[in-house]
Amino acid sequence: MNVSRRDFLRTAAVAGGTVLAVHRSAHAAGSDILKVGLIGCGSRGAGAASNAINADPGVKLVALADAFSDRIEGSLKQLKKLHPDQVDVDQARCFVGFDAYKDLIASGVDVVLLAAPPQFRPSHLAAAIAAGKHVFAEKPVGVDATGVRSVAATCELARKKNLCVVSGLCWRYDTVIRETIKRVHDGAIGDILAVQTTRNLGSLWHRPRQPEWTEMEFQMRNWYYFTWLSGDHNVEQQIHGIDKCSWALGDKPPLKAWATSGRQIRIDPKYGDIYDHHAVVYEYANGTRMYAFARQQPGCFNDYSEVLLGTKGRCDLQKGRIEGETNWTQGQQAGDLSSFSVRKATQGAIRPMHQVEQDELFAAIRAGKCINNGDYMCQSTLVAILGRTAGYTGQEITWEEMTQSKLDLSPQRYAFDAAPPTLPGPDGKYPVAMPGVTRFV
Repeated sequence: MNVSRRDFLRTAAVAGGTVLAVHRSAHAAGSDILKVGLIGCGSRGAGAASNAINADPGVKLVALADAFSDRIEGSLKQLKKLHPDQVDVDQARCFVGFDAYKDLIASGVDVVLLAAPPQFRPSHLAAAIAAGKHVFAEKPVGVDATGVRSVAATCELARKKNLCVVSGLCWRYDTVIRETIKRVHDGAIGDILAVQTTRNLGSLWHRPRQPEWTEMEFQMRNWYYFTWLSGDHNVEQQIHGIDKCSWALGDKPPLKAWATSGRQIRIDPKYGDIYDHHAVVYEYANGTRMYAFARQQPGCFNDYSEVLLGTKGRCDLQKGRIEGETNWTQGQQAGDLSSFSVRKATQGAIRPMHQVEQDELFAAIRAGKCINNGDYMCQSTLVAILGRTAGYTGQEITWEEMTQSKLDLSPQRYAFDAAPPTLPGPDGKYPVAMPGVTRFV
């Protein structure tokens, strides 16, 4: 699929003519059960399932799928304890393995929650939409441009079928961020000259290799540390900051990006092949720049923020604060409050963003309406991949080059006895991208 800039910027609304409605009158009436299936039973998947159950009293979780049975067992135990009346999953609807998603989609569910590692998002989404299911898709939606093009095509099909696709780029559903972005778009800080997103945090989890594991199982168990599975943390984590800044900039893609990125602390083979720091500069057609910093190194100064600099002032997006010709703070008096403090201080007045995204998904399904977040979730994923690619290669990469990239990080086959795309060398170390040596594909 040849994805142009226009394809990524196409609005989610159906312009002008009629919508091809697949209207479920019973669901719209709000009197029947909406059957939900979860694919990917890690902590985020279990959280999404819990939020989906809380979103509508008629929701029932009826099926689970994961590559590993122990992940299903852990999540099912947790969810049954939290929601004893809305979890109805028996052993026959617990599907295990690489093809488990196919069985779940065919099990009679109405809504599918996709929370497996990002490598699998394109194929899982395509199967769900082809089968006529509404979808919640965690971020990011791919690890390479090939995958993103697939997702863009699937989201277009979802529009035609009037199926909802709600993205796990959860800050778009955050009350504070929504109100702040609205004011920025209304001109509160004037024309934006520069934006900075920082996600400098510490180390993460790791699962030690077990003697009975194949190489594929080790990598699947530690999916975060392998680019073919996670996309690297500039894609898997920093996408949130990139997405918020892209939103502030009107969801216009950059012209190009260049970066200084590397692997300084995360050098043990157990950390796979991803980097531990990325510093990316995105340049836009109007001269605006986005500075995107992401670091995962223990014992360092941490910061998680987005700052927008304009001709009339500045905005601290995470804190919901605007200063300059207009001074405004979301729901608070003066004080240096983080976004999380703002939400805590208002207590029940602000619903958590992870809950809001599910609330709006299920409300749309009941109303026979269509929410389709496909445009921005594809674009923000590709912007993040662009930054990773600039860092891995050490080259300036244009947006047009990125949209046409032929890189496909998928393995030859998905099986625990198969070889993953990234294999350790004789020294046990995995090959790592080298700026100035690694080539753009």
